[in-house]
Amino acid sequence: MLNKYARAFFTRVLTPFAALLIRIGVSPDVVTLVGTGGVVAGALIFYPQGEFFWGTIVITLFVFSDLVDGNMARQLGRSSRWGAFLDSTLDRVADSAIFGGLALWYAGRGDSLTLCAIAIFCLASGQVVSYTKARGEAIGLPVNVNGLVERAERLVVTLVACGFSGLAKFGVPGIHVLLPIALWIVAIGSTVTLGQRVVTVRRESAEADAIAQGGNGA
Repeated sequence: MLNKYARAFFTRVLTPFAALLIRIGVSPDVVTLVGTGGVVAGALIFYPQGEFFWGTIVITLFVFSDLVDGNMARQLGRSSRWGAFLDSTLDRVADSAIFGGLALWYAGRGDSLTLCAIAIFCLASGQVVSYTKARGEAIGLPVNVNGLVERAERLVVTLVACGFSGLAKFGVPGIHVLLPIALWIVAIGSTVTLGQRVVTVRRESAEADAIAQGGNGA
């Protein structure tokens, strides 16, 4: 849902920065690797310590690399299967680090096994949501569905909630409840999205099989 509009906006905003990186000789793959490394470091260093505000600042600075590297590849006319594969794979690594960092917090000083489990569920369900689309496309189906909570929504909801929850350390009262609420929203939304994709793949596969059988009969 957010993917279409957010990507279009930030692509325009980040185009000059992408052009600058090209001029100084930085490759899109390097941007992808550095961005993922920054997200992983921010999530696994700050979040387990309960430093949600500063962790989110670090992660947000690096998460835009996901848009910059693609922008650079398009400007260079070098969009490739390898670049798409690397970008998609490292997206999964970054997402796992974010929810893994939150799970570590709740398993430790956050002292909530329930929210630890929810964070792990968000991690796992996000991977499965991505897999259903990739697997559907691998067997030749378009998987034409806009899920309720896709990667952009998961990141925005989680990071915004983390950032604001971190303000509790600056004396803002009651704001720490935003993160648990966000995790429940992401968990439920991811479950709905998974269902949407499974139903879509089932329908599209039935249609494709019917067309194939009709062709064989002819």
